[in-house]
Amino acid sequence: MKARLLSWYLQNYYKSCRFVKKKVRYFIEIAFDGSHYHGWQKQKNGVSVQAVLEEKMSLKLKKQIDLVGCGRTDTGVHAHQFFAHFDFDSELQLADTVGVLNRFMPKDIAVLGLSLMSDNAHARFSAVERTYKYYIQAVKSPFALAYSYDYFLSLDIDSMNAACNKLLSITDFSSFSKLHGGQKNNICHLSTCYWSKVGHQLIFTISANRFTRNMVRAIVGTMLEIGKGKLSLNDFERIIDSKNRCLAGESVAARGLFLEKIVYPEELFIRSFRLY
Repeated sequence: MKARLLSWYLQNYYKSCRFVKKKVRYFIEIAFDGSHYHGWQKQKNGVSVQAVLEEKMSLKLKKQIDLVGCGRTDTGVHAHQFFAHFDFDSELQLADTVGVLNRFMPKDIAVLGLSLMSDNAHARFSAVERTYKYYIQAVKSPFALAYSYDYFLSLDIDSMNAACNKLLSITDFSSFSKLHGGQKNNICHLSTCYWSKVGHQLIFTISANRFTRNMVRAIVGTMLEIGKGKLSLNDFERIIDSKNRCLAGESVAARGLFLEKIVYPEELFIRSFRLY
């Protein structure tokens, strides 16, 4: 009797398992103009990129979509490349889905690609490198107003790049991290940090495994003080050693900051479609 009951139970258990659909993980790649958003992450008071994207995707895919982003962006910060992951109960036609979603998105959010991922891929924790760029407009231009910081006086770029070399040798960025920013620590490992001049713009490029809140804007604000001659490299070293955010320069405007690139291990990607 017990053997028959066990056999019946196992048969019904395996039958029920056939109807349990396995969730499939996807990465969606987007770009956005952050001018009218209170950053990426959803919040009670203010429109966020995450909230808009989830709403549009849920309507078009006819399922509730919950996104996990590759990180946070502050109010007004832009992204040339941003990733978020979500789980879905069936395989999507990648190219068709990108096309449909783009037609439904507001003008300031573009869907660049969609990827079928390994089950363990995580938009935030699987990223191995992030790159930000900050743009300073050195000559007045009405077309750069929303996407760069205006500074029309001369700056000592050589001294600013010497300060970059100092940053490449440290890991504790407490002096440039927002107080009570929510992060567990302020340890970051930089791989790239430099200033360049392209046309009438100065561009600050910085890459690391992670960034703390407000870190890039605080670094740029402090380096501008070096470029103006108001801070020396010795002053800069003392600020770093102090681990005191109050001693560093003011954070520059968000409008000049772009999340430029996110790098993930190639083996996490099973199949991808990108517009370009």
